[in-house]
Amino acid sequence: MRTSEKPAVNTAGLSGPASRKLPVPPRERKPALAALAVLLILGGALATTLLVLRSGDRISAIRVTQQIGAGQQFTIEALEEVQIANTGLDFVSWSQRGEVTKSFAAVTIVPGTLLTHNMGVKASSELVPGKAKVGLALKPGQFPSGIIASHRVQVVYVPARTEQAESRVLAQSALVQSVSDSGRTGGSVLLTVIVDAAAAKTIVQYASSGEIAVADLPGVS
Repeated sequence: MRTSEKPAVNTAGLSGPASRKLPVPPRERKPALAALAVLLILGGALATTLLVLRSGDRISAIRVTQQIGAGQQFTIEALEEVQIANTGLDFVSWSQRGEVTKSFAAVTIVPGTLLTHNMGVKASSELVPGKAKVGLALKPGQFPSGIIASHRVQVVYVPARTEQAESRVLAQSALVQSVSDSGRTGGSVLLTVIVDAAAAKTIVQYASSGEIAVADLPGVS
């Protein structure tokens, strides 16, 4: 008598078809979060692109190469063109240099300064009614070395003979408008200074007789 074979049983006690895994429902997707992630990625890429483009956005500006005293007129020799990043500050464009040379420094400007619009004014604070320009021809010993335009100086009366009178200050803080080396008078210099009109006559009188000396006032603007 034959004995029928029993179907194979797996270790979990289930027959072949029944041992298959039950289907797992697909994970639920959240379209809102996915869209937000895409927007963040695109926004980051756009910001990076703008920064790169901005770093290459340069403008032509004006840099001061010589000290310009308050009230002194700008000269083209004291200006140079530089390329700088466009930071949004109020720098004066190189294309406006013609207008700049018609204006005056509102404050003392040191070399290397990038010029902004608030550094210049249309009228000089020095060349106003009540002021005068005086030329001084000075010999060695009547001026210290290193005097340049925009410096402040004391104009001092120094009598040729000490028994005549005592020296005295005629202008306490005169602005040096220009300095030129004559080149033919043994190292003398020609200074143009701006002084009070009331003192101009006396200064000219003593200058003509060589009884004027100037003292540099470093740090005074």
